[in-house]
Amino acid sequence: MATKITVIGAGSVGAAVTNDIMVQGIASEVVLIDINKEKAFGEALDVYQGVPFCSPATIHSGDYADAAGSDIVIITSGVPRKPGQTRLELAQTNVDILKQITPQIVQAAPDAIYIIVSNPVDILTYVFTRISGIPESHIIGSGTVLDTSRLQSELARRFRISPKNVHAHVYGEHGDSSFVPWSLAMIANNHIADYKLRIAADKPLLWNDDYEEVEQFVRTSGAQVIKAKGATFYAVAISVCHICKCILNGAGTALTVSSMMHGEYGVEDVCLSTLALVGKNGLHTKIVTPLNEEETRKMQTSAKKLREIIDGLDI
Repeated sequence: MATKITVIGAGSVGAAVTNDIMVQGIASEVVLIDINKEKAFGEALDVYQGVPFCSPATIHSGDYADAAGSDIVIITSGVPRKPGQTRLELAQTNVDILKQITPQIVQAAPDAIYIIVSNPVDILTYVFTRISGIPESHIIGSGTVLDTSRLQSELARRFRISPKNVHAHVYGEHGDSSFVPWSLAMIANNHIADYKLRIAADKPLLWNDDYEEVEQFVRTSGAQVIKAKGATFYAVAISVCHICKCILNGAGTALTVSSMMHGEYGVEDVCLSTLALVGKNGLHTKIVTPLNEEETRKMQTSAKKLREIIDGLDI
């Protein structure tokens, strides 16, 4: 079945997403759109010239009208985060860019499922939800999908186990107020606090109840990459492609994506990440697994932080 994906933004993230879509054979057509048309053309051509080694696909640059018929639209446009800058400090600049993009892309692709990737992703997901007219179920912020991948890979290293056997997630803001609901964290079907007691390990596990240390690692990973190389884009692109595959395979996959909250955990009128089922019609439903009292407080604190930013924006 032919699948069309439009990527808006030909910067490092947009280009990496376009390349990964092609390499993984996710779509039969990819349109890359950017205000810098020459940059979009160059990135699309560069990716397309590798197609003979991948699944057949067309990769090309275009205008908003070329997004017509897209199954998925991925928005990566915006000013990238600088070293030492928080995601939230980008807010108004990237909101203004999103406000310019939204009416043009929605007119061209009103039935697409939208994935918001630009930072601050929770703020931009909220703004897009409020101004686009697109049904909420068709709007998915990439949220803490990448944070969760960072968490699971680090726990897998420490527990000397496949990441596929790690079931732990990052909730809240994609940023400094994110948190891990450790009460729900499982390693190979055992709660994380009990796993060491249930196995005879041939090598010592690299885990000594390092909850805060691991959370801090997850929160600061993006900033460490930016400090070291100037930008993050490879892992972001892989996580976005994973969301695309979960949408297109239609099976219903639990992901920590950002979406509008309607009273879950006492949170209203902000977008942040909790577990939700993602499938062929977008976001099917949130999975409202009970949190303990401290985790619920952290969720509400994260929401309050985002709400304060939203209240100061010109939307």
